[in-house]
This record gives sequence, C-alpha cells and structure tokens, in this order.
Amino acid sequence: MNYFVIGDQDTVLGFSLAGVEGKAVSCREETETAFSEVINKSDIAIVVITEKCAGWIRERIENYLFTKDFPLIVEIPDRTGPDPGRPSLKQTINAAIGIRI
Repeated sequence: MNYFVIGDQDTVLGFSLAGVEGKAVSCREETETAFSEVINKSDIAIVVITEKCAGWIRERIENYLFTKDFPLIVEIPDRTGPDPGRPSLKQTINAAIGIRI
C-alpha cells in the first residue's frame, strides 16, 4: 500500500522526508493534472491532499469519492492551518457516528 501527497512545496517536502512520493502544485491546473495521474496508478492506496488544493478541484474530488473505492482521498491542512469554515476532524466524526466524543 503506497501513499501519494498533493500539496504545496512544504507539505510535499515534509512527506518526502518520510519516504512518501508526491507532487508539489501551485494552481488549479497543476492540481487537476496531478490528481488525474495519481488516481490512475494501481499501486497507490491513499492520496493525501491539502485542503487548499482539494478546494481547487472540489467538485472532482467529491464525484470521485462517491464513485470509487480506491485510492482513499484524505484531506489535511497545509502549513497555514485548517481552512476556516471546514469542520474539524472531531466535528466530522461526531456527525458521522451521531454521538459526541
């Protein structure tokens, strides 16, 4: 099971120190290209993408999440922190399971 990260240069560099392959992107078009390339790789099981990058291709990611099983798409904050207005992980879990933890 391999990981792949799509994000800003600092995020990709940080993951590369742990041996995770990735693609640094700085605009919507680069994100689209990187996402298209990685979802067609059979050896990638988890794609980690920063919230900012995911926002650039939000519709495509949501369509993908509801039609495919793999790879799993995981959104993380970039070095500037979480996007305002996005629910925290705790809020997402509470909504998913219906109880407060």
